[in-house]
Amino acid sequence: MTRPDDPATTPAAAPERPAEIPPRASARRASGATARRGPADPVKSLLHDHRDLCERAVDPLEIAAGLEAHGLTDRTAARYRHRDVFALAEELYARMPPRAHDPAVGGPPGPDTEARAAWTLLALLPGAACLATAGVLRVTEGVLGDGTRALVTVVGALLACLALRACLGRGPLRAPEGAGRAGMYACWLLSYAVYGEELLAQVMTGGPDGPWGGSPAPLLGLAAAIAPAAWCAHLFTVRAHRKLSGSRALEEFGAGVRPLLLAAVSLFLGALLPLLYLADLGLGGGGVPVAAVALGVLFFVARLLAVHGLPEPGTVALAAACAVEATAPALVLAARLPGLEPLAQPVDALVSAGGTGAVSALACGGAALGLLLHAALALSRASAHTRA
Repeated sequence: MTRPDDPATTPAAAPERPAEIPPRASARRASGATARRGPADPVKSLLHDHRDLCERAVDPLEIAAGLEAHGLTDRTAARYRHRDVFALAEELYARMPPRAHDPAVGGPPGPDTEARAAWTLLALLPGAACLATAGVLRVTEGVLGDGTRALVTVVGALLACLALRACLGRGPLRAPEGAGRAGMYACWLLSYAVYGEELLAQVMTGGPDGPWGGSPAPLLGLAAAIAPAAWCAHLFTVRAHRKLSGSRALEEFGAGVRPLLLAAVSLFLGALLPLLYLADLGLGGGGVPVAAVALGVLFFVARLLAVHGLPEPGTVALAAACAVEATAPALVLAARLPGLEPLAQPVDALVSAGGTGAVSALACGGAALGLLLHAALALSRASAHTRA
């Protein structure tokens, strides 16, 4: 009789599964889950971070400019599996739903002839107001009294200021973010251009000795140059936007826009020189004041930066020019105190070398050169050319 527990009659138990197999399988599942949770689509995370920018953009160029403004470069775009920022922007734009893309509202001046004629007419008004005022004063010389002539001058200046305000509020010279305190510094520089040389001459000869005469020729020439400035700014904006549309890398766009900036400044300078010469010749002068030329270039570059959303550098440059012009007579006056005579030596040397206009030429020329170098870097960024 066999026992139940006899090994000969008990069926063989199934071999147990090795204990190490389940941990290995679970390890594979854990590693697979970790891989799925990783950044399999880096563009998706970038779209989440910049969703507002992508929703507001009307074309991929706006997204590219916005990404560049946030610090993304063509090298950084490689982390998102794209060759450059423009290709990355195109994918971000394509991933947005069509309803998010609204039609463009602003942008650089287009081929609208009526709009261009409107802002061109506004740009001509400041020069026309100054020219009319100068003509009335020239014709009525010796006929009207001093009080009446002063009233005519004030009315003409007021009309010119109103026309300038209207001109800067529309067209290619409109600054979307305003110009800050630049207007206050511009008024100082214009006043010094008219009265500064005579004031400095009287201070250096022991004065001032009372009212000093002014030279309105720089003011007339600069006012007439507003129309060429508007067209030069318009051409620069349009050409830069076309360059942005045709570029495939940020470095390529920057290298292409810098010659456009120099061309715009050169074109404006070519229009400014004859206007200043004609204004000076018509008012009894005989040449082009270098200080007025430097001041015109300084105004143009500062406004060009403000138009593209960068008003602060222009404000700083204008303030620096004002500080230099105010320092010159202040040093001469301070040198009259005992023991402070050496303070006037730099001003004496500068005036001896180039006349009283050398102070303004140095102040405005140095500020214009520094601002132009800054503009060559700032305006070569795609983010400076986004649409308003």
